[in-house]
Amino acid sequence: MSSLIISVSGLRGIVGESLTPQVAMNYAAAYSALAGPGAFVITRDGRAGGVMLADAIHAALNAAGRPTIDAGVAATPTTGVLIRQHQAAGGIQISASHNPAQYNGMKLFSDEGRVIPQAPGEKVKERYQAQSAKCKAQSDTLNAGVLDATSNSALCALRSALDDTISAHLAAVLKTVDVDAVRAKKYRVLLDANRGAGGLLGRKLLEELGCDVTILGETPDGQFEHTPEPTEENLQPVFEKVRDAGADIAFCQDPDADRLAVIDASGRYLGEEYTVALCLDHVLQTREKGAVVINCASSRMSQDIAEKYGVEIFRSAVGEANVVDRMKVKNAVFGGEGNGGPIDPRVGYVRDSFVGMAQLLDAMAARGKTIAELAAELPGYAIVKRKIPLALDRVPAAIAALETHYAHLPRDRQDGLRIDWPNAWLLVRASNTEPIVRAIAEAETESAANALCDEAESVIANTET
Repeated sequence: MSSLIISVSGLRGIVGESLTPQVAMNYAAAYSALAGPGAFVITRDGRAGGVMLADAIHAALNAAGRPTIDAGVAATPTTGVLIRQHQAAGGIQISASHNPAQYNGMKLFSDEGRVIPQAPGEKVKERYQAQSAKCKAQSDTLNAGVLDATSNSALCALRSALDDTISAHLAAVLKTVDVDAVRAKKYRVLLDANRGAGGLLGRKLLEELGCDVTILGETPDGQFEHTPEPTEENLQPVFEKVRDAGADIAFCQDPDADRLAVIDASGRYLGEEYTVALCLDHVLQTREKGAVVINCASSRMSQDIAEKYGVEIFRSAVGEANVVDRMKVKNAVFGGEGNGGPIDPRVGYVRDSFVGMAQLLDAMAARGKTIAELAAELPGYAIVKRKIPLALDRVPAAIAALETHYAHLPRDRQDGLRIDWPNAWLLVRASNTEPIVRAIAEAETESAANALCDEAESVIANTET
């Protein structure tokens, strides 16, 4: 990922190399030119390069006559709430999500307070790339109606700062749970914010829920205390701290706090796949029943839970925007992605670690059980994820060979190829950033899931000969 990676929802690169202030200005300007009238909310996740990129983005948008609202360090789901609160035309979150510290990026939000859908995202990408290819001057990339460069007072008036960025988001999350019931339990909670954006709202939320809170890496300066993606391997340093703190539960966020992994009181990693499943089980127990949406790479646990409560479950292509599109069409009551990203429409159409924390504490209080006991009630599966080297031009042939090989089984082509068995599934999809395909399999045992990946890899290898 040394080069700039551009998708329909944003871009990501190494600060000072592929991602420079000029790139940020041009990309922001391309989005601004296609958005409706109004202000833009600008937030960042605390990384060291975030202030520099924010200043560049504000400058580009202000020079185009676009008002901007500087919300400083804020979580990605908070950005969505702020856009709706201030009736903004859109927003930009400066974050590289779970990437290492040298990376940063820009995630685009629509006026609905959600990650922009694919169609407008493609238009922004095309506009930015066309302008970059022509090497146009910066003035050519900005909106019509550029302000007179001498009008310093007008430019200053276009940029405003928010003093309170979390109250609206906090209130929305608290409305979804029984606050008094959670407070009565006085849970001891460890939150691993890992010097990302999550500690700001995380502390306030947990204290409002009456928890005794210990926060690791609360200062949002991007100086990560461990590799930022909240996987079991990366969270090894946290496990012992959970036991030392005597915590009832531990929550682990990625730097922009849209993903959540869970650790139980014994220091055992439950992981990200359990986050959405546990939340979904609680929501369907305590709320009016309705449709559910997950992506096609999420655990089968959610399907089993939906079937238990007699509600429809739908799968989308991988990607938050795809999940949200399907949720809105199906009027879903809950959704998310198995990488620890629950989406609750009552709070916003954004993956939200704070929704996850509140719902899991609410479930523990309502059932009078530990998080380990709640997890044990869910159906158990093992997921295996594998990278298979494959040149981009060979992907269509590989997918076609797999489809022929599994012609006798139910198949789904909305995102690569997904094959379903009664108690297992396999997904093979091309990477957007590497010359590989990703094979993801889930079965009742790890050996069975590995066997599915082995079989897929063998079929793909035969197409190369």
